[in-house]
Amino acid sequence: MSVVRTVVATLLILIGNLSIAAPTDEFAVLLKDAWEWQLRENPVMASSLGDRRYNDRWSDSSLQNIEAQQQQQRDFMRRLLAIDPTQLDSANQLNYELFRRDLMTEIEGFQFRNYLMPISQRGGVQTLDSVAERIRLTTVGDVEDWLKRMAAIDQVIAQTMALQEEGRKRGYMPPKVLMDRVPDQIAAQLVENAEDSPFYGAFKNLPDNIPPAEQERLRAAAKKIIDSSIVPAYRDFARYFSETYLPASRASIGASELPDGKAFYEYRTRVYTTTPMTPDEIHRLGLSEVKRIRGEMQLIIDDLEFAGSFTDFLEFLRNDPQFYYETPEELFDAYLAICKRIDPELVKLFGVLPRMPYGLRPIPDNIAPDTTTAYYNQPAADGSRAGYYYVNLYKPEVRPKYEMEVLSVHEAMPGHHLQIALQMELGDMPEFRRFSGFTAFTEGWGLYSESLGYDLGLYKDPYSRFGALTYEMWRAVRLVVDTGMHYKGWTRQQAIDFFKENAAKTELDIINEIDRYIGWPGQALAYKIGQLKMLELRRTAEQTLGDAFDIRAFHDALLGGGALPLEVLETRMHRWLAGQITVD
Repeated sequence: MSVVRTVVATLLILIGNLSIAAPTDEFAVLLKDAWEWQLRENPVMASSLGDRRYNDRWSDSSLQNIEAQQQQQRDFMRRLLAIDPTQLDSANQLNYELFRRDLMTEIEGFQFRNYLMPISQRGGVQTLDSVAERIRLTTVGDVEDWLKRMAAIDQVIAQTMALQEEGRKRGYMPPKVLMDRVPDQIAAQLVENAEDSPFYGAFKNLPDNIPPAEQERLRAAAKKIIDSSIVPAYRDFARYFSETYLPASRASIGASELPDGKAFYEYRTRVYTTTPMTPDEIHRLGLSEVKRIRGEMQLIIDDLEFAGSFTDFLEFLRNDPQFYYETPEELFDAYLAICKRIDPELVKLFGVLPRMPYGLRPIPDNIAPDTTTAYYNQPAADGSRAGYYYVNLYKPEVRPKYEMEVLSVHEAMPGHHLQIALQMELGDMPEFRRFSGFTAFTEGWGLYSESLGYDLGLYKDPYSRFGALTYEMWRAVRLVVDTGMHYKGWTRQQAIDFFKENAAKTELDIINEIDRYIGWPGQALAYKIGQLKMLELRRTAEQTLGDAFDIRAFHDALLGGGALPLEVLETRMHRWLAGQITVD
């Protein structure tokens, strides 16, 4: 009997252990399944991360597949809710909550049918050629996969038009003021000579490891696809767009004018800020921040003994030639010099730096007139492509010198590249956290990083200091104009005027920025909300630790968990701070 009891006892222990292990294993399988599904459904994302399995295809954007995607996300949610999170360790409990939050965001957002407005003035099917800059084209196989993608562009365009037409019938239409910019972008694709096509750009400088005969074969294939498929498809798109879609675009600009638009904007506000703040609360916060920053700007103007009003000083900055380069080449070289000055100073502020480097590139000519001053593209996950900081060289006479330092800090180092590359190198995290995130954190970090320019030896002259304040003001203005246009009935001109009254950015930049906010409701709110939380956390740590405060340790802790919702970040940093006190 004793042997039987021993066997039974052992079985009970094993069963008990299985009951503990099962939720962890089940959760790991769910995360793996969801990530693999996301890569299959988003082939361009997979390619940009260095995963070549889907290099020859585009996303299926048919209405049928979009609905299937929503069903799949609901299925993932059902599987998630069947797992008891209390049976997971603390790290996986956080993963569980963040994954649940991601799914809830997607499932809740489906009702607003934003997918029925598939293009904007900043990109879409009309700029698919730019994908070539985000993927690896180093072997014959890579280039042949890109040719297969090129050959399927007519299908992508057809799916885009089907979504647009469904949106037109249901009342989901973008503002006409944005769509007025798109015909010129489409026109860039309507070439008579295939070698003038933006899609041919990838074939002009093929890698040396591809033999010359193969290069000629690949180029000939590209020309044939451009002539026989791509250009005809864009001609059809241009005709539909100009004759049917553009005339039906709406005169209003606010998201609140869409079906169920107020609720849509409230949802976007919660998603982008990761807070329960209402649009009205954010609007009031923006006005308060604008007033505070105006006061700091005025102190610099007074120190310069400028004879004129605040408005006069802004006009002086916008129009005096001393603040601008004459050529795109001079502008690019100046950006490069700034980046090289910053990099060696980073060890003062960070104990951990990313292994992956970054590079500098000009924004492509075909989108530069309609996009913002700069942006950042993250590196490939497999290390095959560096991160890139893209700068706008269109009309250098409207790209002021006094904002170049602060812009570089935000977009490259220690801003987006440092944070995103570090996050991608956190190998103990599931993929959905390493390769995505929360805008309030990523953009909040970018804006917080701007304040570190002083520690990096930047902003030494008063105009650069004013430029740094201009960028902070820019993000405060966003809180006001984004909520103003999308929730409070502001006109586009009201938003432009408010921006011009408070920031020294040039008029072209201001108009492009305002149009960006119109086309991307709520996203612009994330920056200031995230920055203010990070500044609050730093002040708390400095006040609590006093002379024991270590800025390098603080930044390493802040970034060490990847991008997080702001309340989760706050909990993490309070736990870190408690540990610092215990150690002392």
